[in-house]
Amino acid sequence: MKGNVIDMAVGIIIGVAFGTVVKSLVADIIMPPIGLALGDVDFANLFAVLKQGTPPGPYASLADVQAAGAVSINYGVFINNVVSFVIVAFAVFMVVKSVNKMKREAEAPAPAPTTKECPYCLSSIPLKATKCAFCGSDLNPGGRS
Repeated sequence: MKGNVIDMAVGIIIGVAFGTVVKSLVADIIMPPIGLALGDVDFANLFAVLKQGTPPGPYASLADVQAAGAVSINYGVFINNVVSFVIVAFAVFMVVKSVNKMKREAEAPAPAPTTKECPYCLSSIPLKATKCAFCGSDLNPGGRS
């Protein structure tokens, strides 16, 4: 039980760290070139104001909206989070896929035997043998095959 709890704790810690790295990858590496290609759009600052704050808008950035206490829908942050989720989900999918592949390889059936034991001298002889090469016993006493 202790080993499983420790494994789970390590997995959670690595998962949180991985999520932080992916969030930075999305916000700092992936989205800026996409925003540039779409006409200099900063996804982190895409929002729609539902109720003006004090002072009233227009607001230049999401930080200004939040500082003014305005109510807004922050769909740019949502887009960044969706991209982060897709990357994390793909990484988890690849890990699960590789673990399942390793399990299948470990559970592969043993190859068919190619030898058998002589019932008289217990030596290992070929599976199709009708006579033991070690003791000379006839392994098919009722007839030939």
